[in-house]
Amino acid sequence: MKTVTSWMKRTVNLALAVGASATASLVLAGCGDIYLPPPIGGATGTPLTEYAEPIEGPSLEGPLAILRSAVSPVPEVVNTNAAKVTLGRRLFHDPILSGDGTISCASCHSLDRGGADGRVSSLGIHNQVGGINSPTVLNARFNFVQFWDGRAANLAEQAGGPIGNPSEMGSSLDAAVTALNASPAYPGLFRAAYTDGVTAANLRDAIAAYEETLVTPSRFDRFLKGDTHALTADERAGAELFVSTGCITCHQGVNVGGTSYQRMGAVRNYFADRGTPLTEADNGRFNQTHNEADRHFFKVPTLRNVGLTAPYLHDGSRTTLDETVRVMARYQLGRTLDDAQVTHLVAFLNALTGEIPAAARLPEGELPPRPVAPVAPAMGAAVARPGVGVGAPAVARPGVPAARPAAPAVRPAAPAAH
Repeated sequence: MKTVTSWMKRTVNLALAVGASATASLVLAGCGDIYLPPPIGGATGTPLTEYAEPIEGPSLEGPLAILRSAVSPVPEVVNTNAAKVTLGRRLFHDPILSGDGTISCASCHSLDRGGADGRVSSLGIHNQVGGINSPTVLNARFNFVQFWDGRAANLAEQAGGPIGNPSEMGSSLDAAVTALNASPAYPGLFRAAYTDGVTAANLRDAIAAYEETLVTPSRFDRFLKGDTHALTADERAGAELFVSTGCITCHQGVNVGGTSYQRMGAVRNYFADRGTPLTEADNGRFNQTHNEADRHFFKVPTLRNVGLTAPYLHDGSRTTLDETVRVMARYQLGRTLDDAQVTHLVAFLNALTGEIPAAARLPEGELPPRPVAPVAPAMGAAVARPGVGVGAPAVARPGVPAARPAAPAVRPAAPAAH
């Protein structure tokens, strides 16, 4: 393990002297030096007191060394209860949990769309349009909270939210338990995984157990583990820019994000410039805390598989990574990037596309046929964006498609060596 160079040590000492928030502000202000980010976890913590490369392999210098220290490779998933995972996989894909039998978890979190749905905001039962962009479910186990506003502490808690939301799955946990008990297959499947059979707690737990397996290792993880040839020259250039421009300040940890809340529009008023009415969803964390200091704060999203999860941002207003990188640089970092910088950053972000476990997909024919899901508006139609509150009249957003062609599927994992 290699200790940091003298200039990096000076940077760490500066972080100790001025604190994590001040260090971050120096990065946001556009200072040309590189500063080590604060440690992850709850958006708080003491700045790092010592730097060392955590991975055996060729030593790195400068931004790439900092990247390797701030982002960890995804760990190997160990399936501790196959019965729970198999049950959760079926529940995740089964619309039986919705009020009208047309919407499943997979409707908004498709494995073929990077764990999201390719829409500005998702469709619920009766073609209701949701108020916020659907985040990816892939690698969600590494987020410190769930949902954009952090209202769920973990995956099991999150799993129950959409079921009871009247504009999403439009049911309730009690109704879902009743439907599962009335089915020919589920009582036995639950008893195989849980001694007390079908319960709301077991329903949430099984879905969470399955979602915990949705971990997608990528070439970037090989790089983090010491394979310096895992990234191309353009991707390495983008990785260096990811650190030197300040992206690493918020996007760190195993998930390259998902470790803190940050204000949307940290250095410039994003919502004023957006030019469309504010929605309830735009309030972010404020909706849960009712603390004015939390208005417009959102959980920092993961960047893993981000190349597959357009459209982007909580409002789904950006359709390409190129555009999103420019927006984030301007509103979060106070920077204007040139075309070459954007190209390199996008190349790095695409290197975060990983391999989904082969066992994550539901075997064909495992579920009985059910009613056809609601039909999305035609490609090119104006996007409906809800106003304040559930079920409020929609506001058209011209120029942003309501749906897009199918995204490339996340690459299937290679067969296990054993």
